[in-house]
Amino acid sequence: MKYKIALVGCGRISFKHIEAYTNNTDKLIMTAACDPVTERAQAKADEYKKSVGTAEVSVFADYKEMLKTAKPDIVTIATESGKHRDIAIDCLNAGCHVICEKPMALSTTDAADMIEAAKKNGKKLAVCFQNRFNAPVRKMREAYEKGRFGRVLHGMIQIRWNRNESYYSEAPWRGTWEEDGGTLMNQCTHGIDLLQWMMGEDAVRVQAQTRRFVRPIEAEDFGCAIVEFASGAVGIVEGSAVIYPKNLNETLSVFGEKGSAVIGGVAVNKMETWRFSDAATVGDTEEAVLDGKEKDPPTVYGFGHTALFADVIDSIEKNREPLTSGENSRKALDIILAIYESQKTGKPVDLPSKFSTLDMKGVFDR
Repeated sequence: MKYKIALVGCGRISFKHIEAYTNNTDKLIMTAACDPVTERAQAKADEYKKSVGTAEVSVFADYKEMLKTAKPDIVTIATESGKHRDIAIDCLNAGCHVICEKPMALSTTDAADMIEAAKKNGKKLAVCFQNRFNAPVRKMREAYEKGRFGRVLHGMIQIRWNRNESYYSEAPWRGTWEEDGGTLMNQCTHGIDLLQWMMGEDAVRVQAQTRRFVRPIEAEDFGCAIVEFASGAVGIVEGSAVIYPKNLNETLSVFGEKGSAVIGGVAVNKMETWRFSDAATVGDTEEAVLDGKEKDPPTVYGFGHTALFADVIDSIEKNREPLTSGENSRKALDIILAIYESQKTGKPVDLPSKFSTLDMKGVFDR
């Protein structure tokens, strides 16, 4: 069976969705592209046709009309983040499975509404945390699941990127509290997801500092936080969009009583440290694991969208939850919103909390 898949939102990240469609042609056929600027939707339809040959892809300006006319089985959403909630719920209510770009929403309430709509309609809701599918990340997670770290003590995610003024001026919704949030919500959400995934997925308290140092936006261009987990483990977040002169690294580090692992590269794609007490027995010493020839992906979006889409298809066919389900993916959102709340209040924030990016309006204007 091939699933009819449709794209809503044809901006910066949408080429990775088209790539994932074409790399899963045994299971997917694109039937519609939608964007208020129909020229952009047509460009994505043409991009898909160029990759797969003959195809009939309808173009729409209104996603509600697309749902009625094209009747897709799966919709992937790549719009402004502030629009994710309404589009996702409308698609789920129309009987579609949904793959939504990160962040899934900009408030804890909106995320809960999306998850509830998926449950009510018996449909899958997944979020594009594609870095979970990077080979080094999967190896680290496997070590965690097998208990090779022993007691996990602390971990850190560093996202040291550059988003210059032209990045924000070409799409004015970026960096706004209503449609985006700042660098933690946009650029750092992938890394925060990976950190909490390796630390037990049970964050209980956050204390943070964020700043709007230089970018002409509403939200932050730098943030740091200490995240406490139920086990007692401590996670450290450092995220910046003002690294001179260009992207430097995205690095995930996890340290336990019996193991240490660090994944670096431009998009958590290169194993840099692999030291475990049982490495000789298992047969994966650091010398054997590290690959000096491994290259960075051509963009910070990495290699994972194709595998993520394949996982969602498999979850539909086997009636299981996707690896990046709404339930799993909201955990990173909860941490980021707690970071924002901590910045606003100047106090530690216990999880779960209830917060929205809109609650941050004016914080940096005081």
